[in-house]
Amino acid sequence: QVQLVESGGGLVQAGGSLRLSCAASGRTFDSYTMGWFRQAPGKEREFVAAIRWSGGRISYADSVKGRFTISRDNAKNTVYLQMNSLKPEDTAVYYCAADRTQRIPIGSHSYDYWGQGTQVTVSS
Repeated sequence: QVQLVESGGGLVQAGGSLRLSCAASGRTFDSYTMGWFRQAPGKEREFVAAIRWSGGRISYADSVKGRFTISRDNAKNTVYLQMNSLKPEDTAVYYCAADRTQRIPIGSHSYDYWGQGTQVTVSS
């Protein structure tokens, strides 16, 4: 059974940084794409970033390019989202997700497994 557990959310001032972690368990993820999504109140869930577990190809949403960095640690089965220069509009619940292909999809419907989410709040 695949399990994804996010951590690292919190309250930060604008311009600050946070690092989110997603611990994955339940199977081997070599053929998977791992993604981060976020959902603000009253808005749809939106793509943030994704990485192929094997090979490391990466994709980012335009809104976070240059500020966020996605990475993985194969030994720890963990995916990270380093978020710098945070803005109030980055406030949302952030979700980790796993897709059983290496297509690096940006649509949330393509992902097969989801974590419970972690709240990120950026104050102005």
